[in-house]
This record gives sequence, C-alpha cells and structure tokens, in this order.
Amino acid sequence: MIGYRRTGKDPVTSSDAVVSETSAPARLGLVSQLLRFVVIGVLSAGVDFGVYHLELGFGVWAAVAKGVSFILGTTTAYLLNRRFTFRSNGGGATVAKFMLLYGVTFFVNVGVNALALHLLGTWNWRYNVAWVIAQGVATAINFVMLRTVVFRESAADHS
Repeated sequence: MIGYRRTGKDPVTSSDAVVSETSAPARLGLVSQLLRFVVIGVLSAGVDFGVYHLELGFGVWAAVAKGVSFILGTTTAYLLNRRFTFRSNGGGATVAKFMLLYGVTFFVNVGVNALALHLLGTWNWRYNVAWVIAQGVATAINFVMLRTVVFRESAADHS
C-alpha cells in the first residue's frame, strides 16, 4: 500500500511530498482474533444455516444441501476473516492454503453431519442438531489452522 508522509504540504501539488511504502496493519492478538472470528463465524454460519434450510425446504438431498451451504458460508468466512480477523493481503499461496484447509473441513463437516443424522434417527430436531455438531467440529479445526498455517505471520511481516 502506498501512503504519503505528512510534510505540511499538499501531496498532489507539492513536489516535496514523500511517497513511502506502508505495511499491513499489525496482527491482532489471540483474544481479538478469536472474538472477531466468532462474530464473523456467526454471520457465516447464518449464511450456511439459512441456505441449508432453504434447500431442504425445496427438497434437496441433505448431503447436497449441506455441501452447497458450506461452500457459501465458507466464502463469506474467507473474505471477512482475511480482512478483519487476520488482516491478510491474501495472495495466491494464501488462497491455495485456505482452499486446501476448507476442502478437508468440507468433508469433515459433511461427514459429521451425515453421521449425526444417522445417530439421531427420526428425531424432529435432527437436522438442526446435526448441523450444529458438524459446524462446531469444522469451526474448531478452521480457527486453529487459519491462525497457525493459512494466515500465519511470517518473519518478513516484521521487517
């Protein structure tokens, strides 16, 4: 990001303006990241949950509905967490790591959802409970991996 140091002169009309490279905002601490992750997670989970139930209402098979809703919720989570929780500029490597992580947790999420549906039988609340269990497992995995692998702060970030 390019910024202008204050010199007391108009940076547009003055030839004395000094252009400097500014770095990304400082990384947030664990508690701040966790709080932001939870807030963004609730919003993203709302997207996931809403789409899941909308699709079920249209008669879409539960596994397909869960897959589509997971992808939409995940896209919301990536875009918001990248910017507001982990303050990352992104880039190809970050996107690739994110896609790999969420590819794995996609199958974990759908698998846990299917297992929970099987174990819950014909109980009226089975879809909601299965969704919450699957979401909880995937969320725990995602926070740890996003913080320690995908959006990990490198030594170059401090130079």
